[in-house]
Amino acid sequence: VSSPVALFPAAMAVLGSYCESNGSVALVWVQGGLSPCFYFTLVPAVLLTLSLFCGTVHCVCYRRYGTAMEPKFVPRSKLYALQLCVSALLLLQFVAGVVWRAAGPGVLPGYALAYGCLSAAGWSCAAALLWTERRRVLVQDRTRGHSTVLLLFWALAFAAENLAFVSWSSSLWWWSLETRRQQVEFGLWLVRYIGTATLFILGLKAPGLPQRPYMLLINEDERDLEHGQPLLGQNRESQSTWQNFGKKVRLLVPYMWPKGSVRLQLLVLLCIGMLGAERAINVFVPIYYRNIVNELTDGSSWKTLAATVCIYVLLKFLQGGGAGASGFVSNMRSFLWIRVQQYTNRLVQVRLFAHLHSLSLRWHLGRRTGEVLRSIDRGTSSINSLLSYIVFSIFPTIADIVIAIIYFSSSFNAWFGLIVFVCMFLYLTLTIVITEWRTKYRRDMNTQDNNAKSKAVDSLLNFETVKYYNAEEYEVNRFNHAILKYQESEWKVNASLALLNQTQNLIIGSGLLAGSLLCAYFVTENKFQVGDYVLFGTYIIQLYTPLNWFGTYYRMIQNSFIDMENMFQLFTEEQEVKDEVNAGNLLFKLGRVEFENVYFSYVEGKEILKDISFTVMPGQTVALVGPSGSGKSTIIRLLFRFYDVQGGCIRIDGQDISKVKQVSLRAHIGVVPQDTVLFNDNIRNNIRYGRVSASDEEVEEAARAADIHQRLLSFPEGYETQVGERGLKLSGGEKQRVAIARTILKGPQIILLDEATSALDTKTERNIQASLAKVCTNRTTIVVAHRLSTIISADQILVLHEGQIAERGRHDELIAKGGLYCDMWQKQQQGSDSDSASDTETKDRSTEKLQPREEKTNFSHQGL
Repeated sequence: VSSPVALFPAAMAVLGSYCESNGSVALVWVQGGLSPCFYFTLVPAVLLTLSLFCGTVHCVCYRRYGTAMEPKFVPRSKLYALQLCVSALLLLQFVAGVVWRAAGPGVLPGYALAYGCLSAAGWSCAAALLWTERRRVLVQDRTRGHSTVLLLFWALAFAAENLAFVSWSSSLWWWSLETRRQQVEFGLWLVRYIGTATLFILGLKAPGLPQRPYMLLINEDERDLEHGQPLLGQNRESQSTWQNFGKKVRLLVPYMWPKGSVRLQLLVLLCIGMLGAERAINVFVPIYYRNIVNELTDGSSWKTLAATVCIYVLLKFLQGGGAGASGFVSNMRSFLWIRVQQYTNRLVQVRLFAHLHSLSLRWHLGRRTGEVLRSIDRGTSSINSLLSYIVFSIFPTIADIVIAIIYFSSSFNAWFGLIVFVCMFLYLTLTIVITEWRTKYRRDMNTQDNNAKSKAVDSLLNFETVKYYNAEEYEVNRFNHAILKYQESEWKVNASLALLNQTQNLIIGSGLLAGSLLCAYFVTENKFQVGDYVLFGTYIIQLYTPLNWFGTYYRMIQNSFIDMENMFQLFTEEQEVKDEVNAGNLLFKLGRVEFENVYFSYVEGKEILKDISFTVMPGQTVALVGPSGSGKSTIIRLLFRFYDVQGGCIRIDGQDISKVKQVSLRAHIGVVPQDTVLFNDNIRNNIRYGRVSASDEEVEEAARAADIHQRLLSFPEGYETQVGERGLKLSGGEKQRVAIARTILKGPQIILLDEATSALDTKTERNIQASLAKVCTNRTTIVVAHRLSTIISADQILVLHEGQIAERGRHDELIAKGGLYCDMWQKQQQGSDSDSASDTETKDRSTEKLQPREEKTNFSHQGL
């Protein structure tokens, strides 16, 4: 066995000097390029310094001041695994390069050994930093993505590999690929170039790290736990627009095929037939154009040439300026499609409007009106464009591409078919990939648009509240901030669109260049005629015209799907209160109302009503009293079947109301709510809403019964007075009387009064009580009362406490018991006495102000 001393000279013989040919590392430019010794010394030194020094400091900070990320916030990503694999591949390539150089013939320069070792050390530090960032995060860090150190390392490494192009003409580098050594070195460089480019591009996306600041995710998660709601937009960003495509198409088919209208169905078939005719015309137009050129060059007779020209012009007239863009067939098809489009638009809006009205009160109480209206507007308009683009743009374009490939392969040769196929494949693939990437920006723009419009609607609906608190500037700033966020998303959408258009233009130009050069070559070889070159150019340009719009069509289809997402969500909202399959109409007899062991809760775990049982005999008046939150209004809502009971049963004349149709149930019930909301229409139509078929005389008779007729006549426009948004132009008492007039006009047998006078003054309340007494005569009535003085004459009073009936009986009986009702009565009486004393004191002070000043002064001294 040789000793280490004996091996040293042999190693030195293999290693050789630091630079080849005894050169100097100080020489930068040698033989028309960078010196390999200088280049392969500088690059690893810079990268190792960056990764070793800055990376070590960064890792120490992560270990000492950072915290371990919770696994649920760290995304599972195959691209992150690719980052690790590429980093490992680069490490192996550095080691393999050194081993190959050492094992090969000749000596191993010192710079090659230094390059391999230093680079391996630097990339090991970078891989360790990548591993650390995946698992730990700085507590105060609110940025997203990789650290600056790691991104700078990858960027410099990729830039260094690009620096090799400077030495393109140098014989010291591997570009000539003449020797085996140059070929291996080129292969290693290619691995480094692709690997560093991949890491740099993936580093910009940071697939293995949360896409939002980690501390922001933590805070949102805490709020999520408090409110019990999922994070807004969670996992939406990664969803494809084409997810659940089949379900969306099934929803669209009924709107395209007009059921029940033979005329519209024939129009659909005629439009599809004209679409097929357009495809045939698109094939024959360039063929006849070629025939014209060939007949002109061959010297054909005038009669033959004139016939060919006439046929070509006729086909061009039918086709239009470009691929059916404005031709006779296209215009006729668009004209015939108008009725089908109108049918679709009307059907979508009506169905969605009816569906929204079928949803429960629970959903409507939680909705955001501005966002719902915006979703409806975009969704209904997108369906028409979606059907038009799919049927009349996407399918015809794909058919034209298939026809073109078959035609060129059979009539020319396989090379032309291959050129068309490759160009079409690249165009469609990149269009779909880039457009899918843009989807998140479009979706975010819609979200910000909904948010801005929702803020505007909410602010305008609460105009009075804004004025009360001088919050105009706050509302304007809030709306301005929402608009800025929307414009930021809008910029991303437009910028990504510009990138897509440039990519499409590059592919189209490359395909046209390749095909034209090949066709021109065959013409010069006398294999093709000049007309064939004209045919190719004409056909390809004609094909590219709709293809150039294909990206737009695809984007519009995708945008339509995105716009329809919220509308589809509205369609998928389930009805909470549904009629049974064999539900019949309510057979009203006398109006006996029974609650039997009723249980109900809005939120699971918090019961509002617990074992409620009572009976209202026909013609009787039952009052519900109790503190706020005891379940009084809930009983009214359950009887009107805004919600279904979760236990027990509610009957009218012995019939379970959950077994009858909601329409027939509500036809016999009239409600005067606590907060009357009127439509933005005139007073006459608001009263007529109680029975839309009522005549003007019946409306005025109902107004007289509600004691508001004379008041309306005193208005300048009388019954034609506009009430404004939600009836804001009328006072509280006037709105209540309009509601009473509605109920009188409806003529129900059961009356529900939900604290109808609690927000009114005493005088107005007495007047309205008189009107209500007329309405409730000989009708079964349930009253939710806040002022006990209004229900003294009730046949039965139910005192609710914490969702249960604590007391029941008439007024005198409950007072005699001395329970909850008696306590509430005494407190209200004391409040009334205090109000009376305050009124008397106010009158005395007014009288005092009228006395002479001297007398008032003596009174003051006497008081002292």
